Amino acid sequence: MKTTRILTMAQAISEGIAQEMTRDANVFVMGEDIGSYGGIFGATGGLLEKFGKERIMDTPISETAFIGAATGAAAAGLRPIVELMFVDFFGVCMDQIYNHLAKNTYMSGGHVKLPVVLTTAMGGGYNDAAQHSQCLYGTFAHMPGIKVVVPSNAYDAKGLMIQAIRDDNPVMFMYHKGIMGLPWMAYLEGSSNAVPEEAYAIPFGQAKVVKEGSDVTIVSISQMVQKALLAAEELEKESIHAEVLDLRTLVPLDVEAVLKSVRKTGRLLIADEDYLGFGLTGEISAIIAENLDTVSLKAPVKRLAVPNVPIPYSRPLEQFVIPQVQNMVQAVQELLLKKMACVEPA
Repeated sequence: MKTTRILTMAQAISEGIAQEMTRDANVFVMGEDIGSYGGIFGATGGLLEKFGKERIMDTPISETAFIGAATGAAAAGLRPIVELMFVDFFGVCMDQIYNHLAKNTYMSGGHVKLPVVLTTAMGGGYNDAAQHSQCLYGTFAHMPGIKVVVPSNAYDAKGLMIQAIRDDNPVMFMYHKGIMGLPWMAYLEGSSNAVPEEAYAIPFGQAKVVKEGSDVTIVSISQMVQKALLAAEELEKESIHAEVLDLRTLVPLDVEAVLKSVRKTGRLLIADEDYLGFGLTGEISAIIAENLDTVSLKAPVKRLAVPNVPIPYSRPLEQFVIPQVQNMVQAVQELLLKKMACVEPA
């Protein structure tokens, strides 16, 4: 009999990894504090006890070395999961990620498969300052050769992790600290939900409408999806029906799901915790602009994201730069008041 339980994202990710490690002896995990500590954000909790030190390997603080080792292990036929503790640390190992992991399959003419899952924690909201609070998924989505997966809840996290492990390409699996369900950290509880005990995979490139609506589309990802749902609840009190679309993956991106929703509502808010400049909000806006022959907008596209400043340590300043629920409510209210300018034919 199939049963479901309410799991946190951390529990769901760990369970997905454990089930794939049981199924496939080539899967192993390596990274800093992923063993007895269970990962600083809980993504590998309980795995050391199940699989031992040969398959759950704590590493020294040398990101270039262990990400390079994972790339080599994958080329030799293994399926490593390697954790970069904070996405902000990518700078010390970017050569291994971008010039080797992301490119070597292409440069080998497809002869070398690199089934590496690179997991990493991202996001702010808990006063960890400029070097530990960024999202940066737009940075990795910009670089060809690596898939980018960013779940917003426990059910998706497990299914997307299993899909990532089974994929023969490198996958960046990014989880927001603020929705992992950690007891020592305040989190949005909507991210903990019912998760089946059996293994299941969620295909990449399939966005999900998590709330139906007719007045405006809110496109988002990760923790911002949970904030968007709370904003939608507030907007319902004003008889404004927002549709919330969770992208789930950035690479591949479900372009048709975005177009379908905006064709339905005629209005679009893109809500993002990554930086505003040259990121997700701009990409989605460009997609809409390129498809105006099939999309009829009732108002200009609105973008909500982190301004192009480092994430502040000060709590009031951090809360100011990271979009909050009330910012979304206000942005939608403004959208409903705006209309597209009419251009008279020459």
